[in-house]
Amino acid sequence: MKLSEELTWRGFVNQTTFQDISELNDGPISFYIGVDPSADSLQIGNLAAIMMVRKFIEHGHKAYMLVGGATGLIGDPDGKSSERSAKTIEEIASNKAKIAAQYDQVLAGQDFTVVDNYEWFKDMKYLDFLRNVGKYVPTSSMLNRDFVKTRLGAEGNGISYAEFSYSLIQAFDFLHLFREYGVTLQLCGGDQWGNSIAGVDLIRRLENREVNVYSMPLLQNKSTGVKFGKTEGGAVWLDSNKTSVYKYYQYWLNCDDAGVIDYLKIFTLLNREEIEKLSQEVTNNPEGRAAQKALAYEATKLVHGQQRTESVQRVTGVLFGGADFNTLQGEDIDMLASEIPVVGKDKSLIEILVQGGSADSNSEARRLITGGAVSVNSEKVSDDRPINSLSLVKKGKNSFILVR
Repeated sequence: MKLSEELTWRGFVNQTTFQDISELNDGPISFYIGVDPSADSLQIGNLAAIMMVRKFIEHGHKAYMLVGGATGLIGDPDGKSSERSAKTIEEIASNKAKIAAQYDQVLAGQDFTVVDNYEWFKDMKYLDFLRNVGKYVPTSSMLNRDFVKTRLGAEGNGISYAEFSYSLIQAFDFLHLFREYGVTLQLCGGDQWGNSIAGVDLIRRLENREVNVYSMPLLQNKSTGVKFGKTEGGAVWLDSNKTSVYKYYQYWLNCDDAGVIDYLKIFTLLNREEIEKLSQEVTNNPEGRAAQKALAYEATKLVHGQQRTESVQRVTGVLFGGADFNTLQGEDIDMLASEIPVVGKDKSLIEILVQGGSADSNSEARRLITGGAVSVNSEKVSDDRPINSLSLVKKGKNSFILVR
């Protein structure tokens, strides 16, 4: 499958300056994509963009992954109703390192180069920037940006000169990479189109050369219409300290039938034949959730590795699939302990239910037990008893306590 065909099939086509995206099938192109280190982790929205990048690399194009140490100090104002809080250089440096490590994980085995715009901005003189760059950027194009109009409008909160200049700084990134590495293409999300076009215009004015932008669509949950990657608890992060491996896996496992095949195309390395087979499974046996299970496994393995993915599979199988609790390994127990209440052993089952929050009182705990609502290591119990060893206590379908 040619690159243009694969991008179309996987759902990575949106706005572009190319007359025809089949131009991407021609010789190798040096391209870049940027992210600001405004947080110490990427989200799964960023993961979608990285998966698009991976396809470009696999088809022979040269990737430059820009982690914006300079733009991170300003903060992208697009889509923001008020001024961002400034981050320190130390925060930005720490965030950059963590994001670069995530690139290494997701793009393992691929050829790419990480660059940082702080390196070319840190020694730049202000007057030189105004004379050599600012003089060639019309303010009309900056004032016409939607976020600028909104912030400057009657209901807006205003905008600082720093944030107003953000697109100018990003435009220079494209110019610098064009000059230093021969980069002629910027990849971006649909919300970065305006900032990216600024670079195309600057290169045309200063270098008399045509370069291009290629954007991917912003993803939405097909069932809810909500921006993809958002939950009631907030964003879904790639860093397991912010979104645990268990919660990350569960997010994919609980994806809706309407969107699961699209998500498989974007967030996994499965090929067309494999995904089409899973699509048929969704049609023939939606209750089996084969597509969701494949998505959860593949997307988690990509970010967290096979060992942790197999561990979360075992934990999920015990909690919701009827698997034997005694098959869990040490790392599985540790993962389980971070997700459900933990109570010390050598207590009665009634005490464990109350201390673990599954019952409000001893009498309620006793009613749950005699009513057949409680099991220990998948076996129903009907009377109170001491629990003296590592055990999993379950109330109903979704309430668990680990005894250790």
